[in-house]
Amino acid sequence: MIPVPLGRLHHLIVDCPDPMAEARFWSAVLGDPITYADDDFTVVSASTAASGLAFQRAPGLTPSTWPDPAVPQQMHLDVMVDDQDAAGEAVLALGARRLPGDHVYADPAGHPFCLIRRPTWASPVGGSA
Repeated sequence: MIPVPLGRLHHLIVDCPDPMAEARFWSAVLGDPITYADDDFTVVSASTAASGLAFQRAPGLTPSTWPDPAVPQQMHLDVMVDDQDAAGEAVLALGARRLPGDHVYADPAGHPFCLIRRPTWASPVGGSA
């Protein structure tokens, strides 16, 4: 039996020193627009009626040092891609930096994320069949 939900995910909120810089980066990576922005909070989502990623200003944020455990990774995103190598070059050009591990990167604020090969059950990311 599936329980009746108490709610529905609105946004994953990510602390960062510069919300607009994070929104621009993730908008370019995911191909979704920036649907809301003020000085301290931005949202990237498919539309103004869709859940997505939100970035809130946290001026004193200490970036993750992952894989060094001194400052844990705190959260990370797995981004499904058709071609890990091509996507890796693209995110580096957008301002990511490479981290140790297989297709592991940090966004401009230092949040780790992984580029994972598209599972066989998922439709192509690039939109072609």
